[in-house]
Amino acid sequence: MTDDATVPGARAQDEVAELLSDLIRIDTTNTGSTATSAGERVAAEWVAGKLDEVGIPSVIHESERGRASLVARIPGADRSRPALLVHGHLDVVPADPAEWSVHPFSGEERDGYIWGRGAVDMKDMDAMVLALVRDWARTGVRPDRDIVLAFVADEEAGGKLGAHYLVDEHPDLLEGCTEAISEVGGFSITVRDDLRLYLVQTAEKGLAWMRLTAGGRPGHGSFVHDDNAVTRLCEAVARIGAHRFPLTLTPPMRQFLAAVEDAYGIEIDPAEPELALARLGSISRMIGAALRNTANPTMLDAGYKANVIPGTASATVDGRFLYGEEEEFERQLAALIGEGVQREWLVHDQAVETTFDGPLVDQMVTALKAEDDGARPVPFTMSGGTDAKSFQRLGMRCFGFSPLRLPADLDFASLFHGIDERVPVESLQFGVRVLDRFLRSA
Repeated sequence: MTDDATVPGARAQDEVAELLSDLIRIDTTNTGSTATSAGERVAAEWVAGKLDEVGIPSVIHESERGRASLVARIPGADRSRPALLVHGHLDVVPADPAEWSVHPFSGEERDGYIWGRGAVDMKDMDAMVLALVRDWARTGVRPDRDIVLAFVADEEAGGKLGAHYLVDEHPDLLEGCTEAISEVGGFSITVRDDLRLYLVQTAEKGLAWMRLTAGGRPGHGSFVHDDNAVTRLCEAVARIGAHRFPLTLTPPMRQFLAAVEDAYGIEIDPAEPELALARLGSISRMIGAALRNTANPTMLDAGYKANVIPGTASATVDGRFLYGEEEEFERQLAALIGEGVQREWLVHDQAVETTFDGPLVDQMVTALKAEDDGARPVPFTMSGGTDAKSFQRLGMRCFGFSPLRLPADLDFASLFHGIDERVPVESLQFGVRVLDRFLRSA
């Protein structure tokens, strides 16, 4: 427990780990199908209960049975100012208990960490925000402007049944929001004891999940066969998987590379920036993927018997394109796919980018530096995607700002959708303190 209960955010720091553990124990696995997904309604009702305990009203809306999202509004002191959206998703990707050191839905606290699926992506941010607003309600804190909270479903499958649904069907709940913060930003990379880069997400790649289907003449597996759907598909998949898309330096990544040059005292070759990024350790995989478009085959499906050549074969490919690169990406992709293979979009959503400036960014910088005098916030492009794609459609500037001061030796990037996902309790408490400073006056 903290020593001084009058310290701003003190009670929030005390309860954030417990809230995260409880939320992890609610299995909200999103398989991509409503029939086999679970727990989002239970989690939304749990959040509603925690808000109701301190007098914060909320509403829950379902896009499909059980696919629930919650929205609440905390009135600010100046109701004439535009509102700020703080959004987080409640769903998580699947986890196999046999692969983990602890059960992925145990929420166990061990060795100073909270373990479990969602500890990093992104129930940690959900818990930090929930702990903070509960503390505000108890102590009478009122932020400078309206803060809208959205705890949503279905982010891990593209957001159609969560954030997209809210934007399309209930935009009134988000009325007045001009800026937003959420996941995958605000975390630290240690350069040396007195310097840490805090990566603030100002851009993210677009989503282009696709199914490729090849057709051919079915027949007996023992015959000579020159019209084989499996062969045609595999040739296309191999071309895509082996292709390295051209380097494209977007404005956020130019700023990021300049910050790395300055922090490490090195010169980065703009033609081969990945060589320098190796200095950043495991996070370089995430950062490096934001320097070019990508397309990775992830699933294959063909045939039903060893001695039967099937008439069709299909593959799933995870494509991601940089802001401003969508048309060029699709042109390059079409050339790689070639003739005789059809492409169907499974999820197709925009890339998002904003600038690293303005009063909101200034407040992020101030809040981080107040809690860590070695902090140097820098913008970056996230290689994956978030619900910012949906909320940007309402004209919001979207940032990834889920502040965590991380141990220098923690392989943070591997924890996203990884085995033994976990987050330090001290990092959660740091995040609560930063968010308290930031959201009061943002």
